[in-house]
Amino acid sequence: MEKKEALLVLDMLDDFTREGSPLEVPGNRKIIPAIRREMEKARVAGNPVIYVCDNHAPDDEEFSRFGWPPHGVRGSRGQQVVDELKPRSDDIIIKKTHYSAFFDTKLKETLDRLGAGSVRLTGCLAHICVLFTAYEAAMNGYGVVVVKDGIADITPEDKEAAIRIMGNTLKVKFE
Repeated sequence: MEKKEALLVLDMLDDFTREGSPLEVPGNRKIIPAIRREMEKARVAGNPVIYVCDNHAPDDEEFSRFGWPPHGVRGSRGQQVVDELKPRSDDIIIKKTHYSAFFDTKLKETLDRLGAGSVRLTGCLAHICVLFTAYEAAMNGYGVVVVKDGIADITPEDKEAAIRIMGNTLKVKFE
């Protein structure tokens, strides 16, 4: 049986996307069409669409430890997936509290249950959540594809650094 390729949509939340939000990434608004394209392709192919979303407590240690403003706070409007990419009822949502979509989540178990042998990464931030998720996916034996026009970062330099590291060190594929 051929393994599926799961599409991961990382942190496409209001707190990263909407103008004036706590961790606004203006590039997020530009990648929405590419992510929608990837979602359509995955669904037509019968591949799962998995949203991985920050889900922090109001006093999460990440905010003080790494200097981030509060974002992705449980139950807040900012923790919601942007309207343009709202999950369907058959999509899967994985909540995370760390950079990697794998760390302390049910992502690996979910991928294995679905018969996924590879992941296709979209979302933000390229040099943080995308990079650390690509790393853990590779270390867990999954194939990794990063959709270049479907990832965003705060600066072009951070995005390019992430692409360079993922390509040179993790040998991920890019499309």
